[in-house]
Amino acid sequence: MSNEPIPLSKALASFDALWSPRIVARVNDYDVRIAKVEGEHLWHAHDDTDEFFLVIDGELHIALREPDGERTVLLPQGSLFTVPRGTEHKPYAPSGASILMFEPAGTPTVGDRHGDIPDHVDSTTGHALDI
Repeated sequence: MSNEPIPLSKALASFDALWSPRIVARVNDYDVRIAKVEGEHLWHAHDDTDEFFLVIDGELHIALREPDGERTVLLPQGSLFTVPRGTEHKPYAPSGASILMFEPAGTPTVGDRHGDIPDHVDSTTGHALDI
């Protein structure tokens, strides 16, 4: 990890892969990850942790399966949302977006419960940032 400020624009410019987060910082036992996203991720849930999303650029939709049924939250640029632990969700960005996520180090991007992983989704716990 860097002990210097990290411009998010430079960090985002350092990679092109979609749905493949880069770890930009660590806060205690948590990763701060950034990702470029477009299209759909997959339905999944994190059984033991919440998942924090902040939209840096673009617009992110998050479909949720909750006890009262399904709903979708819309996150325009500058908005944030936390998906509660155990909640099935599917992020998607029809026109593309750049996002920041905050979650415990080692948390898999595809959660603890999920269906088949599409080829365009990187099943990872985050990649090192190379800038």
